[in-house]
Amino acid sequence: MRPIDWLTQVLEVVAALAVAPLFQGWVNQCRAWLQNRRAPPLWQVYRGIRKLFHKDAVIATNASPLFRVAPYVVFATMLTAAAVIPSMGTRLPFSPAADAIALVGLFATARMFLALAAMDVGTPFGTLGARREMMVGFLAEPALLMVIFVAALISSTTALPSISERLATGPLVLSPSLAFTGVAFTMVLLAENGRLPIDNPATHLELTMIHEAMLLEYSARHLALMEFASALKLMNYACIGFALFVPWGSATGAAGPFALAAAIPALAVKLLVAGAALALIETASAKLRVFRAPEFLATAFLFAVLGMLVHLLLGA
Repeated sequence: MRPIDWLTQVLEVVAALAVAPLFQGWVNQCRAWLQNRRAPPLWQVYRGIRKLFHKDAVIATNASPLFRVAPYVVFATMLTAAAVIPSMGTRLPFSPAADAIALVGLFATARMFLALAAMDVGTPFGTLGARREMMVGFLAEPALLMVIFVAALISSTTALPSISERLATGPLVLSPSLAFTGVAFTMVLLAENGRLPIDNPATHLELTMIHEAMLLEYSARHLALMEFASALKLMNYACIGFALFVPWGSATGAAGPFALAAAIPALAVKLLVAGAALALIETASAKLRVFRAPEFLATAFLFAVLGMLVHLLLGA
């Protein structure tokens, strides 16, 4: 590995830590503007996390060590995922340790610890949120895997950096299979990150919340890590979408420092557009009832399957 590859790896991890809360704040700002509301400051997410780190934690008396360890595990898995996703370059020293399928396993590990910790204390809302989260994950993961399989068939590899490099250096054509899987991936992104129409991160209504219900017993540094991990997860999914569907602008192959320098503003532009698009989708969507979530994710899976069939039958 060249020194520039290690520099790219370090920059990607640092950018994930620094930009993830900013990206979430940008989405919140765009939502407020689209809804004719006064937008919160762009740095509000940073301030909230900083404030939580300075508070004293309050933990239930019957909480097991799992409850205390879960925030660190969830945060570590999201940070590990950020290290193997090619957001700025494709020559990453850590990328051979995990392909795209293993990346789905990392997200599943974080979900498992989050759900177990929510049920650990035994509160009704935590258990309710954990059950709903596992239902969403059970339906979203097959759709996400099908999206990855379509990209893997096109690129002949399951390594996400190789997929991104193959798509970025290939001919610029409109691929119907990637178009169908792009729709499926967008639906999975909304469901996995607790966004509308599956969940509303801005509400604490007990009858509808999923992700927020699992965090009600956390406070101080534990809640800060969970909130930070949630912001990292949203950015990770956005960067996976960039790698699969908008790979242009990243430093590919044996690119030098100039390509890496150009990849930084390219990533910033992608995040700005993706945040605005995500806010637009959420503003135009109504919250689905919980029992309608399987239909939404089944539609995402069908779009991904349709993309695979188009590629296998038509080669497009």
